Amino acid sequence: MAKIAVALDQALNVRRRHDQPGVTIPNVLARGEGWSVADVVCTAGPDDRPFEEAHACATIAVVVAGSFTYRSSTGRALMTPGAMMLGNRGRCYTCGHEHGDGDRCVSFWYGPEVFERVLADVGARVGKDAFTAARLPPLRELAPLVALAARGVLTPDATAWEELSVTLAARVVGLAGDPTHTSHTPLNAEARVAAIVHEIDHGIETASDASLTLADLAKRAGLSPYHFLRTFEQVTGVTPHQYILRARLRRAAIRLAMEPTRVVDIALETGFGDLSNFNRTFRMEFGASPRLYRRSHESQR
Repeated sequence: MAKIAVALDQALNVRRRHDQPGVTIPNVLARGEGWSVADVVCTAGPDDRPFEEAHACATIAVVVAGSFTYRSSTGRALMTPGAMMLGNRGRCYTCGHEHGDGDRCVSFWYGPEVFERVLADVGARVGKDAFTAARLPPLRELAPLVALAARGVLTPDATAWEELSVTLAARVVGLAGDPTHTSHTPLNAEARVAAIVHEIDHGIETASDASLTLADLAKRAGLSPYHFLRTFEQVTGVTPHQYILRARLRRAAIRLAMEPTRVVDIALETGFGDLSNFNRTFRMEFGASPRLYRRSHESQR
């Protein structure tokens, strides 16, 4: 995921160098009849005042770097890499960066007819507000789609985007109705967890995350291990172990699809102590062994 974060860092550096206010920069990657997908880089920070906007259409935004708070009629949530921001057409929302600078999302936008067709196909309720939650946390069920979206901003493919947009909408609609995937974020816990998430992401990107134990992270957050574990899961929707594991696996999946590097080297460089553990964990997350996953994406490299 390091290459994903580089574009965000570059945009933030330009903003700081010229002392500019934060902006949102969308780059449309592909579009078709009733759908579009864009690489959206936001350079807003704690000094930028959030302002209210409205979703022009049904929106699913895959967070691939950075973090931000999202408020809509369906609730408030801290958005972190691997999570998905959900937006209902016509509903107002605000995004804030009180806990850090910038974020990068792959945003999928759906016209009414296309989205209602997806809802009908999966047997979901067809109405104005398809989403009853503000966010889906990083889930195993969505891990392959998150990896595809993150890799897609590096190697855009219009045909692949169309298939991904349909698959993503169907999977997200089915999961967004599950109450176990929604949560209420404690406001006083967001800042501590956001800081820890930033440390985790930086550690994984720089391969310096060996000390990311529960006790170590809890100490940095100023909480007991029990309270940190409970708070982190409330804020992000997953436990610290699940977050770290899925972040490492996403990075490994992108590297497998884009690099000829040996599988064992990717396993070690993404934080896995041995190849057998990496193979087993990767298969559980993506439904295929690392070698089979690489082979299935060779034609797109």
